[in-house]
Amino acid sequence: MSERKLFAHELAEILDAFLFASPSHRSIERLAAMLEPLPRRQQELILRIVQGAAKTNTEIAYLIATLSIDALARLDEKAFQDWVIAGLDVFDKKGLRAAVETLRDIDGFLAVREGRCFASFAEIEQRLARFVQGLSGRPLAVRSGAYPWTDTETIYLPERLAQFPTAEENRRLYQGLVVQLWAQTRYGTFNLDLEAALERWPEREQALAWLAHLEAVRLEACVARELPGLGALLAGQRGPWPQALQPALAELQAEGADIGCTLRWLDHFMAEGAVPPAPTFIARLEPGIAQRVRAERIRRDTETLKKAIGALKGAGGKREAAPNEFSAELNRETGEIEVRVDGEAVKLPDEARAAAASLLQDFGQVPPEALSPAGDAPWTPDDRPKPAAPELISSREPDHRYDEWDYHRNAYRRGWCHVYVSDVKPGDGAFVRETRQRYAPFIHQLKRKFEAVRGEDRILGRQPEGEEIDLDALVEAVHDRKSGAEPSARLFCRRVRNDRSLAAMFMIDMSGSTKGWVNDAEREALVMLCEALEKLGDAYAIYGFSGWTRTRCDIYRIKDFAETYDETVRARIDGIEAKDYTRMGVAIRHLSHLLGRQPARHKLLVTLSDGRPDDFGDEYRGTYGIEDTRRALQEAREQGIRSYCITIDRQGADYLKHMMGPAAYTVLDDVKKLPLKVADIYRKLTA
Repeated sequence: MSERKLFAHELAEILDAFLFASPSHRSIERLAAMLEPLPRRQQELILRIVQGAAKTNTEIAYLIATLSIDALARLDEKAFQDWVIAGLDVFDKKGLRAAVETLRDIDGFLAVREGRCFASFAEIEQRLARFVQGLSGRPLAVRSGAYPWTDTETIYLPERLAQFPTAEENRRLYQGLVVQLWAQTRYGTFNLDLEAALERWPEREQALAWLAHLEAVRLEACVARELPGLGALLAGQRGPWPQALQPALAELQAEGADIGCTLRWLDHFMAEGAVPPAPTFIARLEPGIAQRVRAERIRRDTETLKKAIGALKGAGGKREAAPNEFSAELNRETGEIEVRVDGEAVKLPDEARAAAASLLQDFGQVPPEALSPAGDAPWTPDDRPKPAAPELISSREPDHRYDEWDYHRNAYRRGWCHVYVSDVKPGDGAFVRETRQRYAPFIHQLKRKFEAVRGEDRILGRQPEGEEIDLDALVEAVHDRKSGAEPSARLFCRRVRNDRSLAAMFMIDMSGSTKGWVNDAEREALVMLCEALEKLGDAYAIYGFSGWTRTRCDIYRIKDFAETYDETVRARIDGIEAKDYTRMGVAIRHLSHLLGRQPARHKLLVTLSDGRPDDFGDEYRGTYGIEDTRRALQEAREQGIRSYCITIDRQGADYLKHMMGPAAYTVLDDVKKLPLKVADIYRKLTA
């Protein structure tokens, strides 16, 4: 007999146990009522999946629960679980909003899973960039993102689209989304404070969805008036406007409609509690980001233009005073910006003309505050540094991406950590020279010890030939002859060179906590180690690591395997300095990858650190970071890499045994011992 279905009050009690932290907990009773009619098997599947997702994010877990009925109606249990994992992977890489879009797009998930024809952003990127350049009067970049939106300086589009059956239709959908997003920057979507308008409504996501749909109506009408062909493209892709929008169509499509008109209709629909239409083929609005980027651009353009006007000495340079009257307008026939000063046409420098054109797009005219000259001064537009746009800083592609182990989920976060590799900025070499001089006697002793290790050849006895007599074999041969037995002819010893075949990777903690004595001790230890290793002949490399969150994991090259210990490497050791945080797992994965490529039979990863794994924020601290590092070390062990940690963290015994293993670490009670201990520990590890 099959188990009965769980009742709503039972489901609510279970859901409340792991969704209590969600801001959406007020709706758990309604959610439980939705799940009550499902078969017991599906109820338990959803509860298990939602409980696991809640360990990552309670809002994601709540959304999965609300979408699960629709998802299970279209997906089998295996596909349902894959759909959830896909959403969690996007959350790991791109955040909550992108994950929400991915989970809601069940059609897109099915299209990819069924191998339907989709269009990829990569194959159409250059064509879209040229298309945008033709549309826009100012630079408007095109990049891939989690969903379609714009910050008014960059258009972001999904990496793939599969809404239509054919790839060509989906490529045209990319074009339609570009037109929508360009129209937001062209027809005044961000002329008013949209964030303030959204703050009036607690259901922000619902208000934002209404705002996107209402603006899509207005902007499509604007495009159709100026560019009828593109207007027809948008209309063909969306089909008829949803019935819910019908009351607003006439006013929003009128020639004089502006963003204020859109906000009035937003208030109307939100006050009625109306549900927004499904967001098919509608670009998303990100008013907070877009308005900040827009305000910064307007400030820069205004400063540029004011400086150029202040430098003018009247038309043609005939007048010494700064101009009193200034106008700029777009010539619709030629597409050129026409500038007049005191009634006479003038030609501004290219940068100032571009600023005027940008302001014309933002306001429809150059604002009066931009026309007041900044004072008499020569035109030197490059005499001050220009800040890089935020998206240019954040959009630099990492050199590598690595998974990270999430012990809560008992699974990897795919492509979670972004690794950037660079050389340590070299110092002047003074520190290395002083260290070699100060520790000269100790370095000499280490060299002798390492030479002894290198010279420890194996002696093979009872050989048919060799450099020396094997006395034991000779005594046995004499005894055999006297007793009448046949003596052995193997009476010699032969020395055989010990083939070490070892590669070592030294991983140096460059986190902020190493500043001062620890940093000095690390550098001294490296100098002594390198001097001694040159006598041993082992292949070795040295890399530092630090970072700031999972999106900025820095690996600093000090010495590669292929490099010799020369002045360049010494200068890099000299330049080692404390940086940011200690996200250790990703550094182990990257350096293990480099070490694993070496042809040596034996491979050793040695970590020099002053503390436990740590990073900015609370997520990586404590158990999470320790478990991720432990898993990274297990991965290294599977590659045949032996790991060892040398630390000065006096509390290291609390976690190192679990993280490294019982015999794979040394805790030093005094940082001053580090330089003298490192080389000696290495010798013992590799003897």
